[in-house]
Amino acid sequence: MTDTLCRDSAARPFYTRVIAGSSALVGHWLLLGQADPDRLAMILADTARLAKLGDPDGTPDGATLTAWSGDAAPPRWAARTALFLLVQMPARPTPRDTDEACAWAYCWLRNRDFPSLEAARDALPAHLQAPLHEVLEDAWQDHHGQRLI
Repeated sequence: MTDTLCRDSAARPFYTRVIAGSSALVGHWLLLGQADPDRLAMILADTARLAKLGDPDGTPDGATLTAWSGDAAPPRWAARTALFLLVQMPARPTPRDTDEACAWAYCWLRNRDFPSLEAARDALPAHLQAPLHEVLEDAWQDHHGQRLI
């Protein structure tokens, strides 16, 4: 991936790419999860609670999960949990485009505390080292920056 994929620019700042990629990240879980959408939504919510990745108000249904993988932006807990689950899959999925890679990197840093960018990179599974190498730096800068939302 090149240096310009997620770097702040006038057209597509990093966080904008994360928001766009979060739907793709949840969609990746929907695509690769081996169950119907209702069950995958339940697994996502239950895992978020158990792994302390968020506190969903309720358990979404399959239609909601499908909407989150399309035009409706998913809540942060859903994207974080989708990454958590995808990273553990034996199929070793990787982001399918640069926006999704930005979302993966953003969620990676929010799922665990890392003392440094190097520690965050070193903790990545081997199959994610190359796809997230550069965008993880952008995520690190975003995570430690002064962005106001």
